[in-house]
Amino acid sequence: MNGRFLYGANVFANGIRQHYLRYGGKGPVVVLVPGITSPAITWGFVAERLALRHDVYVLDVRGRGLSSTGPELDYGLDAMADDVIAFAGELGLKHPAILGHSMGARIAMRASNRSPSVFSRLALIDPPVSGPGRRPYPSKLPWYTDSIALAEKGMDGEAMKAFCPTWTEEQLQLRAEWLHTCYAPGIIKAFSDFHDIDILPDFGTLTVPAMLMVAGRGGVIQAADEEEIKGLNPSLQITHAQNAGHMIPWDDFEGFFVALGDFLIQ
Repeated sequence: MNGRFLYGANVFANGIRQHYLRYGGKGPVVVLVPGITSPAITWGFVAERLALRHDVYVLDVRGRGLSSTGPELDYGLDAMADDVIAFAGELGLKHPAILGHSMGARIAMRASNRSPSVFSRLALIDPPVSGPGRRPYPSKLPWYTDSIALAEKGMDGEAMKAFCPTWTEEQLQLRAEWLHTCYAPGIIKAFSDFHDIDILPDFGTLTVPAMLMVAGRGGVIQAADEEEIKGLNPSLQITHAQNAGHMIPWDDFEGFFVALGDFLIQ
């Protein structure tokens, strides 16, 4: 942990233990919701930069990191959205912004639509727009489940390189250390929801300012998707991280913040 990390903590909200990491402590509040297999700690390097101007809370989504996990939980999109709503309420966060990546962006939209008065703005980072009747999500399920199975047995950064060949040694080691905390049935459910739940209508019912960041080399959101989304929500700001794949800040850290701009400053 670096200088802008404050502490890690747990809160009981929406009937589960939700673990989070807090950075900065000053400025507008941002709740960062990671993607499908990204425990909170793996977003620490992004939170450190955000904490220069923000009070940042990075969540462990249920079934990941140090938050509640196990077969008794619901890992559907609505349950995860309700977690974020309850998290903000339990901590008394007043109209925080949400920055959600991938699955986390889908969670952010659903949370905002379920409780429109809770959040102030949404930064939606390359959310999967697969769904019924749409093209499949580019990544395949075995990429997740195979790496989790290896992590559960114990693996190092070198072994993780087979799954994330462009990542730095530090990034690989961190993922290898924490991936075993991703509960495989929860990951499978979230991946299935990428294809079973059409998230695009959620764009059209957002009532707060929102931006969409598209990875130029990710293949997750294509030009036709952008046009459809813009038709659903003409006020949506769309930016591009042209030199990055889906894991934008891992591929182009500075480009991520250029694309984000000052959107989170209210």
